[in-house]
Amino acid sequence: MERIMYIENKSEGLVGKARIGLVKFSKSRKSIHYKGQTFHTLKGAGHKSNYYDNETEEEYWISGCKKDGTDRLYGERLPIHIDPDIQEEYWVEIRNQPEKVGTLVINR
Repeated sequence: MERIMYIENKSEGLVGKARIGLVKFSKSRKSIHYKGQTFHTLKGAGHKSNYYDNETEEEYWISGCKKDGTDRLYGERLPIHIDPDIQEEYWVEIRNQPEKVGTLVINR
């Protein structure tokens, strides 16, 4: 199964670099694959994170995208990058803002 998800690196603290991209779930849904990275569930053991990178062991927060764009945990006003290959679907299907098609960074 594939889905557009919010992905935030938590390796440097509660706030990290974030992006929106297309991920693929394993059949068991215990791991997620994204652009060559494999993330495994922390099964509730993470601090403000729910997955870790299998190779680097860095922790991430990965979740479904919110329709209102408030994906960051604490509402920080930091950029969120959108992968070009899914940006049209993101703006039209998830955010219902087709006028923003072509926008690759959310600056909230």
